[in-house]
Amino acid sequence: MTLLHIIYILYKAPFIFHRNKVSSYGTICMCMYAMVVYKDERLFKHILCIIIVFAITVNHLRDESKEKESMAEVRNKQVILKNHVVDRFPKEDDMHVTSEATIKLKLPHGHTGVLVKNLYLSCDPVQRLLMHNKQLILQYPNYTPASPLSGYGVSKVLESGHPELKEGDLVWGFTRWEEYSLIDRPESLIKIRHTDVPLSYYAGILGMAGLSAYVGFYEICNPKKGEKVFISAASGAVGQLVGQFAKLLGCYVVGSAGSKEKVDLLKEKLGFDEAFNYKEEGDELEATLKRYFPQGIDIYFDNVGGKTLDAVLVNMRDHGRIAACGMISQYNVGVEESEGVQNLMQVVLKRITLKGFNVNDYIHLYEDYLDYVLPYIRQGKIVYMQDIAQGHLDAAPSLLIGLFSGRNLGKQLLLWFSDHFREEI
Repeated sequence: MTLLHIIYILYKAPFIFHRNKVSSYGTICMCMYAMVVYKDERLFKHILCIIIVFAITVNHLRDESKEKESMAEVRNKQVILKNHVVDRFPKEDDMHVTSEATIKLKLPHGHTGVLVKNLYLSCDPVQRLLMHNKQLILQYPNYTPASPLSGYGVSKVLESGHPELKEGDLVWGFTRWEEYSLIDRPESLIKIRHTDVPLSYYAGILGMAGLSAYVGFYEICNPKKGEKVFISAASGAVGQLVGQFAKLLGCYVVGSAGSKEKVDLLKEKLGFDEAFNYKEEGDELEATLKRYFPQGIDIYFDNVGGKTLDAVLVNMRDHGRIAACGMISQYNVGVEESEGVQNLMQVVLKRITLKGFNVNDYIHLYEDYLDYVLPYIRQGKIVYMQDIAQGHLDAAPSLLIGLFSGRNLGKQLLLWFSDHFREEI
């Protein structure tokens, strides 16, 4: 057998192996080739040994290379909180973006968590409370200075040690503001099963914002057809959905927002009966509400608190219901500057039900919510306004700060990609 013949056999050998298992068909074909061409059965064993040794060596080296590649550390860009933010408005330079952190794209041996690539990051008002030096919400840990921020997002599983999740699964839940995250408690993640709707929806209408709107309106407010509904911060991630839920039920709906553009959006795109810019009303908010609700308000979905809540109390009807979802007007002020409620006696006189809620207490209703909202989305009866910034994580601090100044139009999201990892979803 000439050197040329051996080279030819070695060239063909790797193609008869798959996943380190010898292909009997391919091996037999190679041996028959030797027997026919060289008319020498003694070559059979020699060629077979050459094929097996060579192919196993090639596959071993290939697997070893993949193993080293997966165990290699890669840069992991993060958004870091410099220091706690107390009694003031947060600024972009309270955070900084760093590429110094690294992460292994391989789970530690025996780890029961999941390694994910973060795709969408959600900007939410609750993140302002997590910047505080005191824990204000028990369900969420406060941010630690010099550590990454965290929040809701949509991610792709790269590797899983959890039996319910596997590589390639899409999930939504609480993650960190970084490119890759190792999630120690994967049971908090929810697997995405409906992919016929935009993936970004799972950071908004099909995530915590949507469930908050559903729980606050239906579970807390117990609405009835024909009732009068008022929603503050109505163009935001939650408010825009509450308004549409109320309209589908047959309610009269009015919303407040902070710009003409948002007011027009509420009336022209989202189907609100009326809307107004609260910044133009000044100290006349009580009179404004009286104008829109001459017979009073049955349901108030509160996202801002402060002076708006105080004005609403005067305009509530007997047995009215208030769902306190958030009070963003109070997030950036100290105790001495906070706006106290002067008209609280109205709760007693009008037998008003005022209840705060945390959506985490109602996560068991998530599947019920999906059954409710997905048909409306697919039929085009519910629309969801998103303000999606596409780009690098460097934009994240600006997006989060813009949320508190009302710069966003709809649900604020960051669609994250990097130079070395931009995967089709």
